[in-house]
Amino acid sequence: MSNEWKHRVSLFVMRFWQPTSACMTCMPGSWGNIVSVAHWTIAIQTGLLTGFMAVLLTFTPASTLYGHRYGNALVVGILSTLGDAYSHANHYGIPFAEHAVTGVVSGLLTLIASYLFEDHARRVRIAWSRLFRRPVH
Repeated sequence: MSNEWKHRVSLFVMRFWQPTSACMTCMPGSWGNIVSVAHWTIAIQTGLLTGFMAVLLTFTPASTLYGHRYGNALVVGILSTLGDAYSHANHYGIPFAEHAVTGVVSGLLTLIASYLFEDHARRVRIAWSRLFRRPVH
């Protein structure tokens, strides 16, 4: 598999878990329905749609946004909003509010992940070593 397709597969996986997690968090009754098959189905559908759209964007000039931390978070937030809107109806009183909240949370998860996991999770390894007083490798 070429490096370009490895990157796309990696991008799909990242863009799958972030909106899925955001959708699970933002749906009403999320924590009470954590074992609900219907709830998981909607969240996974949102993640799959977002991941698919993210991979499609790699074939366009918009793919340059993935190289920038904030541009990446913005793209993922917008794609998550679209995927969530397509996956299910709004459960909040204000039209599209749930989808927008899901997009914002997904974008924030993307931004947090970019800080934590850059440079082979250097920040996580440093925090772990400070917590347990072990040298960083």
